[in-house]
Amino acid sequence: MRTWLLARVHLGTVAVLFVLTLSACLLVAGLPRATQASYDEALRRSLTAAPAMQADLTVAVASGSREEDLRERGQFDSRERLWREILPPDLRPLTRATGHMSAKTTLTPIAGTSGGAFINLGWLSDADRRVDWVRGQAPGAPATMRHEGETIPVFEVGIVEEAVGEMDLRLGQTTIVGENDYAAVKIVGVFRAKDPGDRYWSHNADVLHVIEQQPPGGQDHVKHITTLMSDAGLTELSGEGRHLTYRWVLPLDGKAAGALAAPALQAAVTEFDRVVALQSAGSASRYHVETGLPELLHDFLAELFTAQTVMYLVLGGLLAVALGVIVLAVQLLADKLDHTLSLTRARGGSLRQVAGTAAALTGLAVAPGALAGYALSYLVPGPVLPIVHAGPVIVVVVAVGFAAVRPALVHRRPLHERRDDVAAARPSARRVTLEVLVVVLALAGAYLLRARGLSTSAGQDPFLLVVPIALTVAAALITLRCYPYPLRLLVRLTSRGRAAVPFLGLTRAARARSASVLPVLILLPALGVSVFAAVVSDGIAGTQRLASWQQVGAPIRITSEVEIPPAAIERIRGLAGVQQVVLAQTGRVQIGYGAERAEAIAVDVAQWRRILGDAPVGLPALSDGGALVSPELRGRGTLEIGWQSRLKLATRGLIESVPGFYAKGKFMVVPPSVQLRLAPNTLLIEGDASLAALERLVPSATVTSQEAALRAIQDDPLTSTVRWTLAVVTGALAAYALIAVVLSLVIGAAERARAVSFLRTLGLSERQAQRLTVLEILPMILVTALVGLGLGLGLPAALGPGVDLSSYAGDLPVGDYSLDLFLPSALAAGLAAVAVLGAYAHTAISRRSSLGAVLRVGDLT
Repeated sequence: MRTWLLARVHLGTVAVLFVLTLSACLLVAGLPRATQASYDEALRRSLTAAPAMQADLTVAVASGSREEDLRERGQFDSRERLWREILPPDLRPLTRATGHMSAKTTLTPIAGTSGGAFINLGWLSDADRRVDWVRGQAPGAPATMRHEGETIPVFEVGIVEEAVGEMDLRLGQTTIVGENDYAAVKIVGVFRAKDPGDRYWSHNADVLHVIEQQPPGGQDHVKHITTLMSDAGLTELSGEGRHLTYRWVLPLDGKAAGALAAPALQAAVTEFDRVVALQSAGSASRYHVETGLPELLHDFLAELFTAQTVMYLVLGGLLAVALGVIVLAVQLLADKLDHTLSLTRARGGSLRQVAGTAAALTGLAVAPGALAGYALSYLVPGPVLPIVHAGPVIVVVVAVGFAAVRPALVHRRPLHERRDDVAAARPSARRVTLEVLVVVLALAGAYLLRARGLSTSAGQDPFLLVVPIALTVAAALITLRCYPYPLRLLVRLTSRGRAAVPFLGLTRAARARSASVLPVLILLPALGVSVFAAVVSDGIAGTQRLASWQQVGAPIRITSEVEIPPAAIERIRGLAGVQQVVLAQTGRVQIGYGAERAEAIAVDVAQWRRILGDAPVGLPALSDGGALVSPELRGRGTLEIGWQSRLKLATRGLIESVPGFYAKGKFMVVPPSVQLRLAPNTLLIEGDASLAALERLVPSATVTSQEAALRAIQDDPLTSTVRWTLAVVTGALAAYALIAVVLSLVIGAAERARAVSFLRTLGLSERQAQRLTVLEILPMILVTALVGLGLGLGLPAALGPGVDLSSYAGDLPVGDYSLDLFLPSALAAGLAAVAVLGAYAHTAISRRSSLGAVLRVGDLT
């Protein structure tokens, strides 16, 4: 046959099939690229936002004797080259070409202070590029001096400006340090970091700042500072008698990381640590790798697996629905070719010729559409995944395969006609048993998934991917088997009446027809997945809002380490946009007279509740002289605390968390009247004042807002990807559902027109024809829509703990899937409207056709 001639004759159907294929291939190939690009961005942001000390690779070794000491820079350089040579291939693209090395002592006390202060010796390989000497000079070579009858080294060192005042040190001072192996440090210079915010200082915070620590079992904090010495100081620095550690830092370039390589990176870090440890042969000290990269990757992969699971569910549903709609369009094209193929078969044409003609015509429509969609997907930024290539191929193969198989089955016998609308075959016992088994397994799978939760120890949990598919298939089987029965009951009721239209319309709708199976199989997953996506998206949005309020606790919050001056508070009250200011004081209080401590906030709870308004968080009322306590302080009756003075407070209620402040541990909320004088270090503000203006008024404080916290949660790459992908898929599935309704109307148009034409010869009016058509097509669409909507609303509850979306909602569990019926109602109304409009359009078209154009000679005899 002439395929081009057939394409011209059926140009409209071919064009529809082309557009459907193009859109399906663009979605199937483009969405995975966009989602994977967001996964990569999320990993890069996670690695670059983490402290360098956690993300970088650091090779460390402790020196315990003079034989293990490194005395010159060349020894450090040779080992750095070795570490880079043995880096696993997966880690090499991620490590920057330049790193740095260090040698530091720890826990080096000032002699005679009994551990009250520590001055450690330090060397940084690139100190000359990192610091500016603001006083004195850079350290030089070490010297010697006599101390307690022994000759000890004197290290020239520099200290950071902060240490001068914090530790009462001064330029030119010489201090003896050590416990047994004494040394002297002479402060010859004071430095300042060129860029204190550089990630580099994450590894060397002990050099840039005075570190305060509380020793185990001790009551007072002790101060530590690490000084800087020159390269020449390495000749005298020894690990014998001191805690000396050498480190080689290989900086990680987070911008070069990709989400696909994240699992391999975890294994590569483990392998690197193993290979580095092998270099310790013959040494008493062990080389090892210090890094928090595996933990960062583990946390990221946990979020990624959840995001991928949700994406697989919705994208898989989208692919299935798109294929179903394309197959429905192919069926429409095959129906239009039915007369031609029947004539070809009657004239001696082979099944191969019949199937080949249908397949060639379908391929002529879908192949260019698939290529166009595949090409357009490259406009979407992101890596090219296997599904980008496989998706369009799957679409073409399914469409052409269905186009070839269906005619071969229909035209096995020449001129063999069937009337599916007259009699429906009963399903066999084997088929019924299989369908019941599918339903039982789907319900059992949903129960087991809720019982055991999600398993991501080995990557994606296949059980989580199978259960939604099984539930969808089970719902479709139940719908196909059960929907005729209530309609037959209505048929019996209408048969008792005098009106013929309801009886005829519902009778045709109640008969099982093979042509009605495919629209059901399309509408069910389309509505189910789209409603599931909408419900999940709404759940995430609501939980994000709740999380932002729990993080801040007020529209705007100002917190300070010290008391906020009254003058600053008055200026804040007069700032534009400020409606109300609630003063609060936070602190750590003593419970009883022992060592037990708890966090406390003194605030006017009534005022705080007023500024919260309709926020999703709240506080119970609190009367004077009492306290709201955390669960860990439950059942203690009257509490005696020490805070400015000794107080006795009666327990007035239990509170699980204090929004913006405490979520776990021991804490309490008390009224401000219990304080001798409220010293506010926190302000809770109602209004929409400028955060920048508030920061200028209180420079020493931290200003946060609920809106900023919400934006920070929503702007996370993984979070935004999940949200917009769900929105895109919801819209696409809704469109496919409407297209499926239209195609199902068009597919049955010829048969429906023939039946209406028969009845028109018996006196059927135009209005009766419209009602008859509506009653025939609307029940199946409404039943399928209701089942699909119920499936979508029930999937989040059915999956239960299997999908943990807390990573996208401020670390709060997303479990409150409130039933917002706006979208389900809109979808159901849209489908019903399309069906009714299609029925009226069909009746109008049929009215213009003459009976002679519809009925064959002999049909009326």
